[in-house]
Amino acid sequence: MDSFLLALSNLSSGWVILSAFAGVLWGIFGGALPGISPSIAMALLLPFTVGMEATNALVLLASVYVGAEYGGSIPAILIRTPGTNSASATVIDGNEMAKRGQAGEALGISLMSGLYGGLFGLLVLVLCTESLAQVALAFTPAAYFSLGILGLSVIAGLSGGSLLRGLIAACMGLMVAFIGSDPVSGVQRFTFGSVDLLDGVKPILVMVGLFAVSEMLVQIGEPPWARGNTGSTRLKLPNWAMSKRLFKPQAIGAAIGTFEGVTPGAGGTVAAFMAYTEAKRWSKHPEEFGKGSPEGVAAPESANNVVTATALVPLLSLGIPGSNSAAILLGGFLIHGLQPGPMLFQKAPEVVYGLYGGLLIANIAMLLIGLVILSPCMWLVNRPKPYLIAFILALVMSGVFAIQQSLFDCALVLLIGVLGYAMRLLKIPVLPMVLGMVLGFMVESNYRRSLLISGGEHSIFVTDTASAILLGLSAVLSAYSLWKEISERRKSAK
Repeated sequence: MDSFLLALSNLSSGWVILSAFAGVLWGIFGGALPGISPSIAMALLLPFTVGMEATNALVLLASVYVGAEYGGSIPAILIRTPGTNSASATVIDGNEMAKRGQAGEALGISLMSGLYGGLFGLLVLVLCTESLAQVALAFTPAAYFSLGILGLSVIAGLSGGSLLRGLIAACMGLMVAFIGSDPVSGVQRFTFGSVDLLDGVKPILVMVGLFAVSEMLVQIGEPPWARGNTGSTRLKLPNWAMSKRLFKPQAIGAAIGTFEGVTPGAGGTVAAFMAYTEAKRWSKHPEEFGKGSPEGVAAPESANNVVTATALVPLLSLGIPGSNSAAILLGGFLIHGLQPGPMLFQKAPEVVYGLYGGLLIANIAMLLIGLVILSPCMWLVNRPKPYLIAFILALVMSGVFAIQQSLFDCALVLLIGVLGYAMRLLKIPVLPMVLGMVLGFMVESNYRRSLLISGGEHSIFVTDTASAILLGLSAVLSAYSLWKEISERRKSAK
């Protein structure tokens, strides 16, 4: 009860409220700017928290995380450019809704799904921190490998009706993931003598190129009068009937986001894609996915916003940062002389529960700020097409350059954009490539670590209980997807 009262006391603290609103506003701006990830947006503010009170500083940093995860959906819907990695799944149906004149509806669904996901994640964080952290701690490298295989097993659901094309795209993504230094030995691979590739290819560069640059190339190739209609520039929140329809995909996203959030290394990107696939699998209207389905927006947005809170579970309970953003928050703790872990709840409970209260304010702030800024954002996309494309290109390139101040990154994004354009002409889906790239490092690194632990024995993947369960589930999903595609081909042949 004392802890609960500590959390509630922060709801009336002016500095905590100000920190939460300021953090969310900065986070939305950073998330909406392609190339500025949540961790980068948090890192830019980290030096300014040195002189702040501990609770206010941590609320500020955590609120940036909340705002950035939501902010990434704004350019994803309006200009087909994911502001963050986790917003890539939102592009699929969000941008299609915008092209149909439903930008206001898509942004409203994204906002409310993000709010529900954030509040659910906070509830999980408050009630189940210690127990969920124990689940994540029990995962061995073999289990992480199997988790990656489970993620790859959903490729069939992202292949647009052609499993072969989906596998080709996934292999391309895995090839990109292998560029750089070997995760175990450090040996250079596929760098072609370039020092710029020693650290590999950043996922955000691939996503910006595949989605944003390729879309601009498509738009340039269309007649001047051919342009998407964003419809009304007024934000439209889901009505009661739409809310009931979205409940299932939001619940699916919340469940997957909870699991992926407490699992270090998984993150919002994997959660968003898995939530999208499962929402399509269980939907009454799966044929609408990829063509502007509201459910296709609700599921990934709910999932990646749940992660903003559940990713803090292993950090607060065990002192283990499960993501880049959690690592930045760990730095915030250390700056103020605090060590996250089991003892933190005894030594500084006011900070922990103050953070809980700050996250609640941050989610409310996300709703209020979103209601204010979304209409101007929608007005922007109605500007003349040539000016809009030029503005987007300048925005994308400036964001990409800001990551490492590298012209090589800008050239790489343009090259990947050309590749994405060619894939669209050949009807090869880009989403499996993104998924293969995201999961490639996790699969390879944990595969190698597992073999080192077992002395080269592959039996470790079936003797480990968690790994065996995940591999079995992967086999079931893969068999089901293959059977479904064969059945659909037989029906179409008749």
